[in-house]
This record gives sequence, C-alpha cells and structure tokens, in this order.
Amino acid sequence: MEPGGEPGLSRDLDALPVAEFGFPGELRDRLVVAILSGEKTSTSSLLAEYEQDDDPLSEVGMQYAVVDSDGRRVAVIETTEVRVVPLGEVDLAFARDEGESFETVAEWREAHERFWASYLPGLAFDDETLVVAERFRLVETSQQQV
Repeated sequence: MEPGGEPGLSRDLDALPVAEFGFPGELRDRLVVAILSGEKTSTSSLLAEYEQDDDPLSEVGMQYAVVDSDGRRVAVIETTEVRVVPLGEVDLAFARDEGESFETVAEWREAHERFWASYLPGLAFDDETLVVAERFRLVETSQQQV
C-alpha cells in the first residue's frame, strides 16, 4: 500500500475530501456498490443542509474519495454537474441515475423525503423545497471494495 493511500488506487486518497452516501450500514453499502458498478451516477441533498452547515456546494471537476460503511476510501468520483432545483422539478432520468431502482419520480421523492426526515425531523417538504442535484463519474476504484 502506498503511504496514505488505499491499495489499488494510484493517488493519495487522504488528500481528497470524503463523499459519504447515506448513513453507514445497509443503505451506504448498497449505494457504494451501485457507484462501483456504474449504476449510480447522481445524488441529491437538501440545499438547507449546505446552508445550515455553511458548506460550499461541489463544483464541476471536484474529486472526492467515496467511503464505505467501515470508513475505507474505496473509489474516486468526479463531479460533472451541480444544479439547485426545486424538488418538484427532479426528473425521471435523474431519479434513475441515483442507482436505487426507482421507476418513477414519485418513488424517488418518497424515499428521499423519508431519508431526509429521518435526520431532519419537523422539516416540511413541498415542490419548492430546493435540492442540490449532482451528477458524477467514477474515476478510479480500489481493490478493497465492499
């Protein structure tokens, strides 16, 4: 293993910001597998989370180390698109690209509202709720995958 890096990756992943998908456990494991297989190429977050934490939005070209449930850095992804859109404008192509087998936007929305409500209790969602819709591409993977 290269100092500071994971085996199988040509770069030092410790130098990259971390991308965490879902919470550690079954959901994160499923999402990481979908990223590694190329099924997941989009993700969404609430703009309110970025504003609450005073975090900047990702920018096109930024690279991130994807972590699994054990905190291992298993891949590198690169942001290819970032849009802030009302929840009511998320389309089926984006929902499908989240890699979770959504067949309708309604399924995508129900799952995401349930997930967001699990850690942001009391937040109301409507068609105007702003969502950060990101697309990314898989750049590199580790041999130590989930």
